[in-house]
Amino acid sequence: MSIAKNTICIWYDKDAEAAARFYAETFPDTHVSAVRTAPGDNPSGKEGAVLTVEFSVMGIPCIGLNGGPAFKQSEAFSFQIMTEDQDETDRYWNAIVGNGGEESMCGWCKDKWGISWQITPRALSEAMIAGGPEAKRAFEAMMSMKKIDIAKIEAARRG
Repeated sequence: MSIAKNTICIWYDKDAEAAARFYAETFPDTHVSAVRTAPGDNPSGKEGAVLTVEFSVMGIPCIGLNGGPAFKQSEAFSFQIMTEDQDETDRYWNAIVGNGGEESMCGWCKDKWGISWQITPRALSEAMIAGGPEAKRAFEAMMSMKKIDIAKIEAARRG
């Protein structure tokens, strides 16, 4: 058994395993590697209940902790997923939003567990890297969007 030197720990109320399994079904290079139960009663659950879930999201190691309702998720933490085309952008966005999640602005959405996701097409990132008027036009186009429309970003880049 190998333990990662650095792991993202995500606090869930009670559904860390369901969340991790949803991510594994949705994203490539994503899997659940272990489900650990509580060795004794604790403030968030009883002995034998799922306490932690070890998983990865696109190769990034994570631990989901069923910590109870004491802390809520916020946009201060998000997964940013780079997409290559509109089909991939639509697939991830629709999977998250369509599974009880909610849309936000500028390519952000939340899954039903409250975790924030940035579904970011490469075309948008490349426009920002280009800088200058091209980046400004793409940025202004993005500001009016929920899910990113790559064709509109590319049109804005061209002016």
